[in-house]
Amino acid sequence: MRSTVAGEDLTTRARIRDAAIRCIAAYGVGVPLRTIAAECGVSASLIVHHFGSRAGLKEHCDRYVLDGIRQAKSAVLDPQAGPAALNDQMEHIENYATMVAYLFRTLRAGGAPAADFLDRLVADTEAYLEEAVAAGTVRPSRFPSERARALISFSVGAVLMDLPGPDEYLDLETFPARLRSYTERLMLPMLELYTEPLLTDSTLLEAFLAARKAPPDS
Repeated sequence: MRSTVAGEDLTTRARIRDAAIRCIAAYGVGVPLRTIAAECGVSASLIVHHFGSRAGLKEHCDRYVLDGIRQAKSAVLDPQAGPAALNDQMEHIENYATMVAYLFRTLRAGGAPAADFLDRLVADTEAYLEEAVAAGTVRPSRFPSERARALISFSVGAVLMDLPGPDEYLDLETFPARLRSYTERLMLPMLELYTEPLLTDSTLLEAFLAARKAPPDS
């Protein structure tokens, strides 16, 4: 996470936020408030004082994680700094483990909060892709919103298969190595797929579009 850089002087509010992200990543979204309080050495009442409620704390953590993901993805798609950003993120991929685990814990919990989090993740993805389109690093799409949702679905679905269930413990000591192994297995084929499309022409796309536009009885 961005706030765990060595030597950074964190405020109490930031320490609570980071503790909450770690605890949710490890135990799931149902982790007791007292566990979060013990993790950062404060009382549960102080957490409520800072964030208003448990829901307020979760919302603050959601926004922090979503902002971190968007910043990292936007950096990679920058026309000048992108290659260096990609290599730096890969070199330090373990630093993103807690954020990644939090994201998947939130989605795996299901229900309306997970659906809302997913919608916000998709909206952020569409936004940074459109910025990249304007910058010339990403091709424009006829279906920008749907493309963003498809990309998230692909990436989320694969990782969810490798994570524990909603109420099972996730060891944050070993997960960084698992994240590196997963990323190193998939990064090259995914970059190739995005850079050099799988299909050699648009025949299938055009046929599918034509069929959808055709009258039902044709």
